[in-house]
Amino acid sequence: MFIDAGGHRLQTARFGTGPRWFVGHGGWVGSWELWQQPMQLMQEDWRSVAYDHRGSGASTATAEQISPDALVEDLFTVMDHYGVDRCVLAGESMGAATCLQAVLAHPDRFLGLVLVDGVTEMTGPVPDTAQIRGDYAAFVHDFMEACIPEPDSEHLKRWGRQILLRADPEAAARMIESHFEQGVAPDLSQVSVPTLVIHGELDLVAPVDLGRQAAAAIPNAELVVLPSGHVPTMTRPAEVVDAINTWAAQLEI
Repeated sequence: MFIDAGGHRLQTARFGTGPRWFVGHGGWVGSWELWQQPMQLMQEDWRSVAYDHRGSGASTATAEQISPDALVEDLFTVMDHYGVDRCVLAGESMGAATCLQAVLAHPDRFLGLVLVDGVTEMTGPVPDTAQIRGDYAAFVHDFMEACIPEPDSEHLKRWGRQILLRADPEAAARMIESHFEQGVAPDLSQVSVPTLVIHGELDLVAPVDLGRQAAAAIPNAELVVLPSGHVPTMTRPAEVVDAINTWAAQLEI
């Protein structure tokens, strides 16, 4: 369903009837579908929500409305709409930075944090986004080739391209630019909620060393390395869910 988010609308999807809430945030301009397969597998144990953050999918926000702070606002808007007082929050790729900022701002709202192939720091010069604006389809094709290096995955690459191509090229460029312009770099040492870091050892977009560094910097974080590329929520959904459920059971979340 679509929900109002202060002047624009966000498409949301809800799954499951379990006793605990799980909220998933996609990366870059990846829609809620990045969490579709895991959430379908989690239905008995969790109540899950994913959504098209501004700039992605069917969100109606314009490119000019994209900023790191606005993405955090939208996250809490979605939680409040569904009456989610506390949840396990999960972010994939660039979505990890949004989730980290939310957890640092309001740790009382979260039972735990899951980072999947997370990009947690975007500092330094703003990347050149000319190709995104000039030939978005070609950029997305090459990006998905890098995201999913696993064999026998052409169907998933096709799905991934369809997801990303729903975004406006200007929004896709602004998503990257706005994070570097703000110099997003959450202080991982200040994360105070239980954290699980899941990272693909074959990741060509955010190499596995980034996951290891994040797990080392976050107090008491657990690291799970999967034989996957950048989007194990699409290529290894059952293993992602197993890692989340095992971690949550150990912590009695």
